[in-house]
Parts: sequence; C-alpha cells; structure tokens
Amino acid sequence: MSRQLETTISEAAAKNLSVAATLEWLADMELDARNHRAIERRFKCSRLQAQPSIDGFHFQHHKSRLQNKNRILRLLDLEFLHKGTNLVFIGNPGVGKTFLSKIIGWRICQANQRILFTTAMDMLNHLLASQVDHSLVRKLKTYTEPTALVVDELGYLALDQQTSNLFYQVISTRHSQKRSTIITTNTAFSDWGNILFNTTIATAIADRLVENSEIFLLGGDSLRKSKNPNPPAE
Repeated sequence: MSRQLETTISEAAAKNLSVAATLEWLADMELDARNHRAIERRFKCSRLQAQPSIDGFHFQHHKSRLQNKNRILRLLDLEFLHKGTNLVFIGNPGVGKTFLSKIIGWRICQANQRILFTTAMDMLNHLLASQVDHSLVRKLKTYTEPTALVVDELGYLALDQQTSNLFYQVISTRHSQKRSTIITTNTAFSDWGNILFNTTIATAIADRLVENSEIFLLGGDSLRKSKNPNPPAE
C-alpha cells in the first residue's frame, strides 16, 4: 500500500473516487500482493520446479486420456483435496503421469495450499537417513503434514522391509489425517507385492490409498519417443 499510495491517490482524484473507495482500492492491492507472495512461497517449498498448465496435456495422445478427460479436468477444482481423496496415476514410463501430477500440484499452489513433490526413493532415503541421527519423528512430519503429497515413480525400484515400513508410516498417517496423497506408478495394485517387501505391507498400503481414491489408468506409447520436439515430462 505504501508503495502505491501516491500513484493511487492521484488516480483516485482524477477519477473523483471517494475516500472509502480509494482505501478499498489500496486494500485490494495489498491483498493481491500478499496472495501473490504466498503463492510464490508455496511453489518454492513444493519442490515442483515447474508450473505446467493443463493446456500442455495432450488429451489426443491416447484414448485413455480422452476417456478420462472430464475426470481429469474436474481435478482442477481441487474438490478432491477438500475431501482428502487420494489420486493414483498408473501407466508405463513416459505416458504423462508425472506431468499430470505437476499440473495438479501447481494448481494446489495457486490455491495457496501446502503441497510437497517427491520421488518415492528420495523420500525414503531421507527417512532412512533420519533414523541415523534419531530425527525420524520430525522428518516424517515433512511428508505427513502437507495438505497434498505427490509421491512420484513408485515401483521403479523394489523396497526392502525397512523402506516398505517407512512408506507405510507415511501413507497410514496421511490416511488417518484425511490428507490427499497423489501417487504415480508403473505398477498395477495387483503387483505391489513385488515392489514392496511382502503382500501384507502392500495390501495395507493399497487398502488405505484405495479406500478414498480416484484411480487413473494412462495408456499409450511414451511421449518421449514421439516426434513432438517439446514433449511433457512423464
């Protein structure tokens, strides 16, 4: 408000605005500026590293995208976030799972909500390291407290018992707190026993994710192999 005061007063006088209208104008400027700074902070903390738009998601690439188009577009109203609904994007590498999760993630930032983007292995490696210096409880909060958590690339590497248990702790806590988790994976639920330590842990995690979730199957060839010179990231 202080930076815009002189200019606003001059413009208000030229437009013959009342004192009340001028003050409201200044207050709106202040609110807009604060909201813009808040969104910038959300994005910086989100680790998204990109601000993609749904306009860059090529629905024509495969029939599975067209079949899910209305469902995908509805996600942008963030109603799933208010309900604590989980999202699971399943498909082969390169079909747009990560790109779609980042589109939704940036939309969450724009709504001034807290979100964190991480790969599954990066999250689990940080949690493993925290056990060494006895900071696990504090580190878990990094992944359990955001309104939305994106866990990318689940299934690219098999998890041992320790990392599977840590993953379960994250999912179980977020489930109990009714916070949305977004998973991208190249592995169907029926095969999660092969990527997690055993079927017991896999079932426990899948049950908590599926109980309140929307699942999207994305098909087609990898966009990285297409002739598009600027294909979206997976």
